[in-house]
Formats: sequence, C-alpha cells, structure tokens
Amino acid sequence: MASSFVIACVGKPSAGKSSFLNAVTDASAKVGNFPFTTIEPNEGIAYYPVACPCAKMGVSARCKPRHGRCNGGRRFVPVRLLDVAGLVPGASEGKGLGNQFLDDLRHADVLIHVVDASGTTDASGRETRGYDPVDDIQWLRQEVEAWIWGNLDRKWAGVVRRHVAVKAAPVETLHAQLAGYGTPREVVQRALDRLPRELVSEFSRWESGVELRQFVGAFLDERFPTIVALNKIDMADSDKNISAIMKRYKGSGLVDGVRVDNIVLTSALGECFLRKMQKQEFIHYETGSDDFSTDAPDLKPLDEKAGRRLETIRDLVLFRYGSTGVQEAIVRAVDALGYIPVFPVKSLSTFGAPQQDAAFRDCVLVRPGTTVREFARKLHSQVLDRGYAGAETIGGIQLGESDVIVPGKNNVIKYTVSE
Repeated sequence: MASSFVIACVGKPSAGKSSFLNAVTDASAKVGNFPFTTIEPNEGIAYYPVACPCAKMGVSARCKPRHGRCNGGRRFVPVRLLDVAGLVPGASEGKGLGNQFLDDLRHADVLIHVVDASGTTDASGRETRGYDPVDDIQWLRQEVEAWIWGNLDRKWAGVVRRHVAVKAAPVETLHAQLAGYGTPREVVQRALDRLPRELVSEFSRWESGVELRQFVGAFLDERFPTIVALNKIDMADSDKNISAIMKRYKGSGLVDGVRVDNIVLTSALGECFLRKMQKQEFIHYETGSDDFSTDAPDLKPLDEKAGRRLETIRDLVLFRYGSTGVQEAIVRAVDALGYIPVFPVKSLSTFGAPQQDAAFRDCVLVRPGTTVREFARKLHSQVLDRGYAGAETIGGIQLGESDVIVPGKNNVIKYTVSE
C-alpha cells in the first residue's frame, strides 16, 4: 500500500536540482522496488527514515520490508519525488515551461526548493557572480501566488455573487474554487483561520486585490509548505550568503512562505560522489552520516585524484555541516506534513503472516489524525470495510474504530475480519 503524498522538487536551471534528485533518489527503484503502480518519467523514489518497531520487539533479524529497507531498526520508507521543470521568472505568465510547471505543482503536497547558495547563477540559471539567492526564494513564492490569485481574480465578481445568492459559508465557496489544486476542505479552513476573524466575517465584501490576495498568501502557507535546500554549500561565496539568508528568516514565523527551521544546507554533488565511491567499493558510507571510511580491508585502493576530492568533501561539507544535508531535506519535507508511520501486521506474536518468517513487511505513512477505521479502508478498501470485526495493537490492547493512530502507542495494528 503506497503512501499517497508527493514531494515536488523545484529549482531554476543550474541550481543543482538534477544533482539533488540524483542524490536522493534510488535509480534501482525504477525496476520495481516501490509500492506505486506507475512511475512517470519525471518521478523518482526517495526514502524517509523512521524508527521500526522490529528493534524494540527483538525481531530485527526477521524484519524484511516489502518495499524500502530496514537497517537494525532504522526503516527507510519509499516516498514519491516529483521533478518539476520550467521554473523561471514569469512562469505564471506562461514563460519557459510555466504552464507545465504550475500544472505539475497541483500534484504536490510539499515543495523542496533547491537554491544555489553560492550566488554564481542568475535568475535564469546563467553564470554570474554576486547574485543574491534570496531573490530565488522570493520569486518562487511570487510566481505561485500570482498563478493562484490570477485564476481567482478573473472570476471573483461572479464567485461573490453566487456566494451571496446561495448563502454559503466562506470555506465552502473557496473550497469549490480551489479543489482543482488538490486541496482538501480542511486546508482551506486552516488558511481562513490564519486571517482575522472580522475579515472572514466580511467575506462577501472582499476585494480581489486586497482581501483575496491576503487569503491567497495564507492559503499558500497551508497548501504548499516549502523546504529550502541551500545547495552548493562548499563553494566560495556560500558562507556569506547562508549567513544573510539565516538572518533574514530567523524567528518563529513565516517569511516568503519559509521558516528558518525549514532551511537545509546541502551539497548534492558531494552526496552523488560519495554514493558513487560507495557503490564502486572505494569507501564505506551511509547517506546522512558525518564521515566515511577508506581503510577497511574489503575496499579498493583510491587513486590520488579521488582521494583529494573525498578529503575536500570531508573538510568543506561533512566536518563543517555534519552531513551533505540531502536526506535531511527529505526528512524535513515529510515532517512538514506531519505524516506518521503505521505498521499493519497479521499476527501480534510473530508480526508477520502465518507460516511466514518475515516480520513487519509493510509500513505506510498516513496523515495526522487518521483513525483506526480510516486506515483499514486505506489498506483493504471494501474487503476489510465490509467485514471489519475489530483491531488490536501490541499487548492485545483492543482499539476503537475512532481511535486516532499515534506513533509508539497504537501504530502497530492487527485487524480482524469476520467470516
């Protein structure tokens, strides 16, 4: 059963988006190691690490995920990653691949914006010096806001007239207009909750250029949470630019749709090279680690050029920042949505199917607030829904249909189906 959300990776040309995608996706996943029915050409598979209950239950040796992998209680769950092309200034007006870019965003739940922290590429991706990366962060927000506001603005007068005529609630009227962006009703409600209550009460008097624009800003904060991956952190001017960006976005609030704790420092090319050396058996390295090893007896000897490059990555990236940051970007993206891991099992004694040695075969990431019965429908649709006879978790604790699934409390679930 696939986790039904999408991380969209965006970035101007030459910001390092292709390198970032290569660094976080698993090329081998394209030959079947994923729980999704189809993978489009612009999709990839990344992995989100979670704590697997196999370690706590003492069955790590038998933990054999159907998809992804588990290393001693650290589970790597597949997630969809969408490569969104066409990000250039003026995308909302159709420039570049603007229409395709914005249409692809409809499918995304969260964005990772890859930004060239070195300032060596301009807004169109051409080589330059001294470009301010803050401009990239700002105009992504401006383009998406202009796209949504423009679509609403063209028909706003008619929307308001209908709203008054049918005496609808603001959330219903706005949801009807925004459903095409893949927007659940609760997202629209949360966006309205960000506005002053008196402003919402005057909804029928909203002007397109004032109150509607204010709402669109709040809507973007809810609909498209954004992780900024400041890339190329090992280049000359990156330190200066990183300090300026962190200063601009410090504090607990949102600025340009970005929180300071959703800014991640990355070296995508560094990660790609480390993974290549690991695959070719020159080093031992695990994504997310703060170092690698070269002296194990099972490793091949390094030539001088590769050794120098590895030492540069170690000094300028791993020792300075603690990792290449690419996995942390995926973690922040999933965490921004609040998704939680759930482990459905057929036995609470073996944590697998009867007569099978494998344990904890499946892990599904679900929205916060998902109930036991809702997860049953997600798992087995009509079969389990019609024959639902109960659910329990570790320790034989019975679960109510309306119980909300909570990590570490009841996210290992066995369902019972009536004959």
